[in-house]
Amino acid sequence: MSIWWSLHLRREAASVPLARRLLLGTMETAGVDPDISYDLSVALSEACANAVEHGGGTGPGGSSEAYRVTAYLDGEMCRIEVTDAGPGFPSGSGPSGRPAAPARPVPVDAEHGRGLGLIRELADHVHIRNKPGPGGAVVSFDKILKWRKDPSLLTA
Repeated sequence: MSIWWSLHLRREAASVPLARRLLLGTMETAGVDPDISYDLSVALSEACANAVEHGGGTGPGGSSEAYRVTAYLDGEMCRIEVTDAGPGFPSGSGPSGRPAAPARPVPVDAEHGRGLGLIRELADHVHIRNKPGPGGAVVSFDKILKWRKDPSLLTA
């Protein structure tokens, strides 16, 4: 089975649960194991929250009002990509000069700074890069899918 969708969302906190619910509904309909669906939905929520918080600054007047979420379920793999128009990640911080997510330790009582670490823990592969051109970050991650033992929705 192959399913994909793409959303163009406003940089507002209310957009995060919208993207999460769409992903969960897609996964449930496709018969994906609920534990895998949950892991991917948490990772998506973190990536969207980062885009909402950090994804502006390059549009007219110094801010961008939107970000994009694209999800691909293809065979045994799900790939999710969140793209924003913010300043991106610092150059030269990753291998071969490519941007990388900050790897600083986060204090136990911190309310921010755990998102990219959570995404890394919940997904099988994580790719972080800057968009070519005037700015923006792209966070993509994928996970091998497992299926429910009784995909009853597929036969309904």
